Amino acid sequence: MSTRQPAQRLHPSDTVAARTPAAPQFRGDHAADTRLLGAHLDACEDLAADLPPRAERSPAQRGRAEHIDRDARQARHRFMELHAGRVYDELTAGRSRQVRLDELAFTAADRYPGLVPTRARAAADRLVPQSAKSSGEVDQGLFFAHLLNLRTPGEHLLRSMLAPTPRALALLPEFRRTGHLDLGQAVIHRDGFVAEVTICNQHVLNAEDDAVVEALETAVDLALLDDTVSVGVLRGSVLSHPRYSGRRAFGAGINLTDLYQGKISFVDFMLRRELGYIRKLVHGLHQGAEGTPFDLPSGKPWVGAIDTFAIGGATQVALVLDRVIAGSDAYFSLPALAEGIIPGAANMRLGRVVGRRMAQRLIFFGEHVAATSPEALTLCDEVVPPEAVDAAVAAAADRLADPAVPGNRRMVHLAEEPDDLFRTYMSRYALEQASRMHSPDVVAKLERTWINRAPAAAPHGRPERTRKLTANV
Repeated sequence: MSTRQPAQRLHPSDTVAARTPAAPQFRGDHAADTRLLGAHLDACEDLAADLPPRAERSPAQRGRAEHIDRDARQARHRFMELHAGRVYDELTAGRSRQVRLDELAFTAADRYPGLVPTRARAAADRLVPQSAKSSGEVDQGLFFAHLLNLRTPGEHLLRSMLAPTPRALALLPEFRRTGHLDLGQAVIHRDGFVAEVTICNQHVLNAEDDAVVEALETAVDLALLDDTVSVGVLRGSVLSHPRYSGRRAFGAGINLTDLYQGKISFVDFMLRRELGYIRKLVHGLHQGAEGTPFDLPSGKPWVGAIDTFAIGGATQVALVLDRVIAGSDAYFSLPALAEGIIPGAANMRLGRVVGRRMAQRLIFFGEHVAATSPEALTLCDEVVPPEAVDAAVAAAADRLADPAVPGNRRMVHLAEEPDDLFRTYMSRYALEQASRMHSPDVVAKLERTWINRAPAAAPHGRPERTRKLTANV
């Protein structure tokens, strides 16, 4: 009796004939190169369509898919190297329009098919876990990396993202009239010359997600647009989690449940967060499409109230605030390696604040910094008993309301973080972060943590670890 196994049937994609098309030979002619790019990406898409569904692919077929992706991405890269400036000018009518990140990406998808994902493709990706998403966000990262790498388009894009959002402009009359707005994931309340913005995502320890970023940018815009406001205050709401019932917390970083489920978007979270509300906390608003080095954006000083903890992204935000008041029971941490992604612009700012060695201990080793420790004085300005935080915040706001503060803080930021430095960092960040979000180790970490994390006591005051990935811990 023969012991030979029947020959395994090969899928057409396993054969030698399934090769990627030859790389397009771009010549620098925009119209001709656009046609070449479109034809090449169509051919790559046809080859990918011949493969079985992602979950059913053999190792050889997974390697094949990766090869097709790399080939298509290399063509996009070469095209953008030659034509990024022309592409940006076309999408912004010669830089006469302020176009936000999402509109820029989706308009590019319509004008240059295959260059970046369409709105429909991006919407479909949000319905599946991170592990099942297409790699279209990496193409978005490549697209924005090239735009930000060029000084003129990059500066225009940065200024465009400092414009107030349409939602904020629509709500401004009501806020001026009432001094209070509930934006869902954030609340803004004006008391005299102070506008207090409160993060309200209580069921996940005030972690950030796409909706929180939207609400916070709207709230920051309103505080900056209202001429009666001189100082902003940023803090977290009282939590509903049973372990912290009745206590405020500044924030728990990125919502890892949403990241695992594919709901954290590259454009509307990773990029918008840095170029939108966080940068507005630093520089204020810029309402003109063009600008000169002598334009004075409408920046205002901000006070941060650190109650209980500032984890991950919350510590990133604290780095840009003008005065940080921490309760004596609070702590800071920036455990970037817990989920494997880049902690925003913290890699640029943190070393300047705490020194490179301390920055690496925070980012690489997840070190906690208690507010009462000597090291905390590099992350906050004042530590008071929890019950004294409100009074300390009010005193800091009074001090920062001095008319000389805005001009001085502009000069401080100019020296510490010039636009060219930030633009160059964000160019590299765009591609690094998009790649990290879709890297196998990040997906594996999310899935392993989701499956294996069980309720446990919280050591050293850390938030309770539960199976639901609510915090960046």
